[in-house]
Amino acid sequence: MKLVRFNDDGGLRIGAVKGDKIVDLVAAGSHWRTIREIVGASKQELAELQALIDRSGPAHLLAEVRLLAPIERPGKYLAIGMNYAKHVEESDRLGVARANQQTTCITGPYDDIDPGVTEKLDYEVELGAVIGTPAKRVSEADAKNHVFGYFVANDVSARDWQFHTPTFTMGKSFDTHGPIGPWIVTADEIADPHALDLRCYVNGELRQQNNTGGMIHNLWAQIAYLSTAFTLETGDLIATGTPEGVGVGMEPQVFLQPGDVIRCEIDGIGAIENRVAAPN
Repeated sequence: MKLVRFNDDGGLRIGAVKGDKIVDLVAAGSHWRTIREIVGASKQELAELQALIDRSGPAHLLAEVRLLAPIERPGKYLAIGMNYAKHVEESDRLGVARANQQTTCITGPYDDIDPGVTEKLDYEVELGAVIGTPAKRVSEADAKNHVFGYFVANDVSARDWQFHTPTFTMGKSFDTHGPIGPWIVTADEIADPHALDLRCYVNGELRQQNNTGGMIHNLWAQIAYLSTAFTLETGDLIATGTPEGVGVGMEPQVFLQPGDVIRCEIDGIGAIENRVAAPN
């Protein structure tokens, strides 16, 4: 399944993508009212939902609705830093450390990015994962059983504000700096999350290109490690790290400006695209 949240003339809705159309889940007869509820469903319940989608006709064209962030605000949005070797090299050269982010940064897959007060706005394409069944002290072998699905993330970064806190949380948490989507692809549709090509373009210029197989610590290791310290709850999000090619690592450095368009793609999942607006 590809699950979405969207707005049309009738207000906020949840749906499932079929080709270039969307099945309105509530209108189709689903008792689920939020994507977060679906993320916590059992395998049997998900099978029943899939059967409902299969027999329901699409009611909306993707091109005619506004897609929103594909899950209601999660409890945690955990960003894994320095997880591709060449990005570690460019970051070490700049003295960049690990990061985390607040969930209020999350926004839709095609929403504008407001730079806010930063003068060093940057991009980072990342594979995102959604936790389904809560995970506490799980092994790497069991970790995959706790992933509900995947999405594309742009970990927009205010490089000058990253140094305001030791974990760089401030620079990773500006409002609108967490576009995700365009939907959640359920885990059964992704044979191997560590074999996906990912790319980032700025104004059509390829800036980042790699494969998730290049992660230093794969997703299963990330979940095992994080769940050792605290419970990963249903609906929590993990951004698994970005490859080399970010603006701060270029020589000379190149930061995003109003009017720039950033497109982040991951094969098998989809693409998100966001324009940098004038600071509000």
